[in-house]
Amino acid sequence: MQKIIITGGAGFIGSHVVRRFVRNYPQYSIINLDKLTYAGNLANLKDIEHEPNYRFVKGDIVDAPFIDQLFATEKPDAVIHLAAESHVDRSITDPIEFVSTNVVGTATLLNAARNYWKGNYDKTRFYHVSTDEVYGSLGETGLFTESTAYDPHSPYSASKASSDHFVRAYHDTYGLDTVISNCSNNYGSFHFPEKLIPLAINNIKQNKPVPVYGKGENIRDWLWVEDHARAIDLIFHQAKAGTTYNIGGHNEWKNIDLIRLLCQILDQKLGRTEGESAKLITFVTDRAGHDLRYAIDATKLKNELGWIPSITFEQGLDKTVDWYLDNQQWLNDVTSGNYQQYYQQQYAKR
Repeated sequence: MQKIIITGGAGFIGSHVVRRFVRNYPQYSIINLDKLTYAGNLANLKDIEHEPNYRFVKGDIVDAPFIDQLFATEKPDAVIHLAAESHVDRSITDPIEFVSTNVVGTATLLNAARNYWKGNYDKTRFYHVSTDEVYGSLGETGLFTESTAYDPHSPYSASKASSDHFVRAYHDTYGLDTVISNCSNNYGSFHFPEKLIPLAINNIKQNKPVPVYGKGENIRDWLWVEDHARAIDLIFHQAKAGTTYNIGGHNEWKNIDLIRLLCQILDQKLGRTEGESAKLITFVTDRAGHDLRYAIDATKLKNELGWIPSITFEQGLDKTVDWYLDNQQWLNDVTSGNYQQYYQQQYAKR
C-alpha cells in the first residue's frame, strides 16, 4: 500500500486533492497533514473522514522535530505539498509569516524526506504545488510557459518562488525525485471567502458591497479546482522526475467583467431584477504591487499527459454559485467575527 502525506489537505485545493486520492485509490493510505489555520477546515472533508484509507494529522510543517517524527512513524512513500499561506493581501500585511510557512516549511519537508528516504528515490516522490504568480506580470499579450523567468512582485509570490527553487535544488543536489506544478487562479467549492469569487457570491447574496480593486482591469486565467485536482493526479503518477508543468484554465477574465457576470448569474438564481446586484459593485483602493495580467500556457501538460479542462468557465462558475447558495451553513461557520474585522480593514473605500 502506497502511503502519501498530503500537506494542507484541509484547505481549498488540498481538500479536493485529498478527496480525489482517497476515493480513486483505495489501495493508497492518505495522510492529511494540516495546521488548521483560518483557511483550513475539516468540514471540507466530512464526506470522506471515515474512509478506511484516510487519516488526519494536525501539525505545522515548520516544526522540524515533528515533521521528522512524522516521517519516521508513518513511513510515507510520497509527499504532495500544498500547505501554504496563499492570500496576497495578507502577505503584504505580514510577510514574515509567508516566509516561515512557504519557504522554511517547504525546506523542512524536503529535508525530512531526504533524511528518511536516504537516497532511495526510485520509488518515492515529492510533488510541490505552486502558483503562476512566481512569473510576475504579463502585458496585454503573451503567456507564461515553464521556461518563463521568475519575477515575483508580492511577498506571497516571492515566498512561493523561493520554495520552488528549494524543490529544484533538492532534486539537483541530492537526487530527490521532485515535480512542480504552477497553476492559475482556482475557483470552486470550499473556497475561503476572502478570495474574489466566493467573496463576491457571498456579498451579492447578502446585498453587501462587492469590493473591486482599482478599476477592475486586472486579468486572471481561471481554473476549476476539480480540474486542477485531476491535473495533480496525472502529474503525480506520470511526470518524470525533475519536471515542471503549468496548469491553466484556458480562459482569461478582467476582474470587473467576472464580477458583472456573477451579478447576472445571481440576479437570475435569486429572482432579482436584472442589474440589481451590479449596483453593489464598489471600487476600492488598489493593492500594492498588483500584477496586471496572468495567463498560463498549458500546452506541455496537454501534449505530454493529455490534460485539458473538462468544463467551460461558465459551466464551472454556475456549479460554483449553486454550491455556495446551497451551503450557507458552511459560509456562516467560516465567516467569523475576526474575518469580518479583517474584511472591513482590507477593503476600505477609496
